[in-house]
Amino acid sequence: MKQKLSASIISFIFIIISFSAFAQSSKEALVKADEQQFLTLQKISHADYPGDSTIDVTYYKLDLTLQYTQHNLIGAVTVNAKSKSAELKAFFLDLQDPLNVDSVISNGTKLSFIHSNAKLNITLDTTLTPGESFSVTVYYQGTPGLSGFGSFEFGSHNGYPAIWTLSEPYGASDWFPCKDTPADKADSSDVWVTCNGSLIAASNGILRQVVNNPDGTKTYKWHNGYPIAQYLISIAVSNYVQHTNFYKYTATDSMPIMYFVYPENDSTALSGISKVPNMIKIFSERYGQYPFIREKYGEAQFGWSGGMEHQTCTSLGSFDEDLEAHELAHQWFGDKVTCADWNDIWLNEGFATYSEAVYFEASQGKSVYDQMISSDMQSAKAAKGSIYVTNISDVNNIFNYNRSYAKGAVVLHMLRGIVGDSVFFKILRTYNSAPGLAYGVATTQDFERIAEEVYGSSLSYFFDEWIYGEGFPSYNVDWSYSSAGNNTYKVILNVNQAIGADPAFFTMPVEVRVTTTTGDTTLTILNDTQSQQFTLVVKNKPVFITFDPNNLILKNLNMLDTIDLTKPSAFSLEQNYPNPFNPTTNIIYSIPVQAKGYIPVKLIVYDLLGRQVAVLVDKKQSAGNYNVSFPPLNKFNEFASGIYFYSLSAGGYKSVKKMILLK
Repeated sequence: MKQKLSASIISFIFIIISFSAFAQSSKEALVKADEQQFLTLQKISHADYPGDSTIDVTYYKLDLTLQYTQHNLIGAVTVNAKSKSAELKAFFLDLQDPLNVDSVISNGTKLSFIHSNAKLNITLDTTLTPGESFSVTVYYQGTPGLSGFGSFEFGSHNGYPAIWTLSEPYGASDWFPCKDTPADKADSSDVWVTCNGSLIAASNGILRQVVNNPDGTKTYKWHNGYPIAQYLISIAVSNYVQHTNFYKYTATDSMPIMYFVYPENDSTALSGISKVPNMIKIFSERYGQYPFIREKYGEAQFGWSGGMEHQTCTSLGSFDEDLEAHELAHQWFGDKVTCADWNDIWLNEGFATYSEAVYFEASQGKSVYDQMISSDMQSAKAAKGSIYVTNISDVNNIFNYNRSYAKGAVVLHMLRGIVGDSVFFKILRTYNSAPGLAYGVATTQDFERIAEEVYGSSLSYFFDEWIYGEGFPSYNVDWSYSSAGNNTYKVILNVNQAIGADPAFFTMPVEVRVTTTTGDTTLTILNDTQSQQFTLVVKNKPVFITFDPNNLILKNLNMLDTIDLTKPSAFSLEQNYPNPFNPTTNIIYSIPVQAKGYIPVKLIVYDLLGRQVAVLVDKKQSAGNYNVSFPPLNKFNEFASGIYFYSLSAGGYKSVKKMILLK
């Protein structure tokens, strides 16, 4: 889901993510049976909330009649389930109290029930043993509730009726009886919608039949043949204009992509929807085949600002490219593999947000990807608490953009940096196709297990600090060098992290790029203590060092003055490197040994109009070579593309040079 509002309102995103046809990693088969059993039991006990744990729902059929003028819903909902109890005599479904239950029928027999405190308690007419199946149909009516992000809305657009649902996270029981937890997916579902004959009803799966009723209404019969979580069942009803194009996944096979658009937005929507087939192709290449290939992908406009990844039929407030990419990606991550509980919502939203960058990387290039990640990092720095959501009673807390979306996306970016591109996308494909997870549910522990199996090494340190911990590292880095003879130099790199709460410091592999007089050398260090010194040996004289040059780590970075232990013999101001630059560049200057003691030094940046925009240095310094970064990564967004000048004043020496920032 993704909500697009003013900057003062929290932004939400949900996207659907597609089918992975890639084989499970061979390493997975090596996991011991007892470990698998433990993980399964751990997952079940963690995820069994808030619905009735004594039943396993296998099927929903929603037969709904919509009365727009009265804002009324008349429903007959069939729920098929299996007993998980040794002696199942009664069970409950979640259903909010404003809806009035008329009767509950099973095999032609009326069952006794009590509907109160948002639960429909039903007494069976027989006792069931574990694994036994049963079916009940609940007849009810009333005005649905509006919890969470709306649940069920009788709205309008341009003077015409518009009816839609958005059940995430706790809103499904506002409009139909269900087991209201994502941990228990039904194997399949049907949604039948009877509405005014001038309207069109969109829902999950494929449209099997449209019935013209004698009273002028129409009944749309949609069938979904894939496992589905209760909150992903949806309807969207209005006087839609329909469009269809196709995703061609083999030389002879294609899948329909259906669009349901408000007439007044038809012309503007066409530009956005034309990009969807290529989006599906890009995600299928990276994550595995679109998950619901036997049915469709759909987009239905609704009255909420943003989007919601309803399975095979995303609801959209507009047809913006980033919004469409986000919601489409949810079909793989969120719909095919669904978070088992709302504590692990990052498995849905972080993956979908990161997929926006993946899509634009493929369609527009790496520089756009880098800009999007940089933006996500700025949002992630404002996140409070752990990505693992500890308080799931507050809907806005679950869907906090900075934490669940942006920081979740950045975690995937950092994981990609650690394991490399090919392994990273193999992890995502394996996670999306793994038995027990594909078309099922997952926790963070499940994703970590898959990641470690594919990578071949433990990643517990990474998940412990980034998912269950808080904050991000703040690095203070300085370095010096000296000649080791034979044109070889010894570089001493000091890395110090500010002390945090949880964790106290972050363990991370860090790329360090040493730029010498003849070129660049990139090395990887493992920073695993709060204060650490590294010795690097390079050929040719070091000019400067770039810490995390590819911005692979969410961080604050303070590069302290760099001193050459072999003192320079003259003042100098070097050309910045790189130039042009994005997002940051290095400025090197020298104070010679002839400048005795400490002398005042100023290094100032001006824009093209001669206005001072940054003071990089304003203090007394002794002889040495110094390296200063501009701008700091946390200040990058403050500077526009263009030409800048930097001026050095030291003693009687003055020099000015030009540099170019290209965004």
